[in-house]
Amino acid sequence: MSAATPVLAPNDLESYWMPFTANRAFKKRPRMVQGAKDMHYIRADGTKVLDATAGLWCCNAGHGRQPIVEAIQAQAAELDYAPNFQFAHPKVFALAAKVAAMAPADLDHVFFCGSGSEAVDSALKIALAYWNVTGKGQKTRLIGRERGYHGVGFGGISVGGIVNSRKFFGTLLAGVDHLPTTYNRAEQAYTKGEPDFGAHLADELERIVTLHDASTVAAVIVEPMAGSTGVLPPPKGYLQKLRAICDKHGILLIFDEVISGFGRLGFGFAAERYGVVPDMICFAKGVTSGAVPMGGVIVRKPIFDAFMKGDDHVIELFHGYTYSGHPLAAAAGLATLELYKEEGLFERAKALEGVWADAIFDKIKGLPNVVDIRTLGLVAAVDLTPIEGKVSLRGYQAMEHAFHEEDMMVRYTGDTIALTPPLVISESQIGEIADKLARTINAVA
Repeated sequence: MSAATPVLAPNDLESYWMPFTANRAFKKRPRMVQGAKDMHYIRADGTKVLDATAGLWCCNAGHGRQPIVEAIQAQAAELDYAPNFQFAHPKVFALAAKVAAMAPADLDHVFFCGSGSEAVDSALKIALAYWNVTGKGQKTRLIGRERGYHGVGFGGISVGGIVNSRKFFGTLLAGVDHLPTTYNRAEQAYTKGEPDFGAHLADELERIVTLHDASTVAAVIVEPMAGSTGVLPPPKGYLQKLRAICDKHGILLIFDEVISGFGRLGFGFAAERYGVVPDMICFAKGVTSGAVPMGGVIVRKPIFDAFMKGDDHVIELFHGYTYSGHPLAAAAGLATLELYKEEGLFERAKALEGVWADAIFDKIKGLPNVVDIRTLGLVAAVDLTPIEGKVSLRGYQAMEHAFHEEDMMVRYTGDTIALTPPLVISESQIGEIADKLARTINAVA
């Protein structure tokens, strides 16, 4: 060892700059896990931590599922990496076919990438390129929504509508506008499923299109259920109205289903739940149950076909990533989709939706500082009254208490607690989550 080589303690925490984390607070009292199986994370001492978050909205089939593990192991031994620029491997084609078969209508073509953020940026680029290749290159304006979250690429944070995701990073993309958020606590508080109030908010798209003219608008992107902002279910009829307005004005509609896809709302995709066919669907997370990073965009056939012009040897879309269609990710995806099918996990989530909602409402409504509860599919959010002058502190305290004192992992956004368990959850574990959360809320009151 040279004199210049630093000597690190076995558990040194200093070097790692953690993402979306209060680094100083974490390093004072770390929340560490080093194993996982089914519905639980496992600490170094063997203590089980109930996973009420499906990792990061992604481990829909639970943790350490043997078919997925074996598929990854076998693929690593057979083919560790293959370039997907001008070359390919069989499993990525097989996975594309299975994902396309899950999607509604003519959403028949799949473009792979490495994450949800990359999926969103890919969809936005495909939208802009589509209008170029069809002779309408002036259609460049993108429309997102307040409180929307579309990852952390410059495209995603530009169309996104979460203040802290935007304010530190300059002017972002030009020519972006935003629909209003669909959430109105006075009209929607304590809703199970889709709220009755709010479909009219889609009409704001007409105003925005009138302001800019439809000839300049390329695409609208929304999450069917706004997840990261604190679980905002779409009002009844809202997504259908967006589709109709986009059709009227010749605007592409993109659904960001990075969270809502692969069973979270009781269907393969939320598009199926709501009977709405978007022009593109962004996906990630659940496609591999979080086991290997992967994302993608499912594209309708007319969009794909518009690029398939000119000489055969010419590249049609100048876009892609080193890890697009990675062999390990493709193998994990194939095993994951088969597991969803064999165990009927999408149908299971749909069947448990009422049980889940009732348990959360019965145990949590009326507790100190609880001002709203929202449930949809196997997702729930609990809004807590902020501590005066310290926004997000109560949410942080709840997350920390749940982990250290209740052996449960939850997510928080501001002072909202979000619950998104793996789809393999049992009814008794639903009750366990509700009980642990109730004790946590009382503890931070």
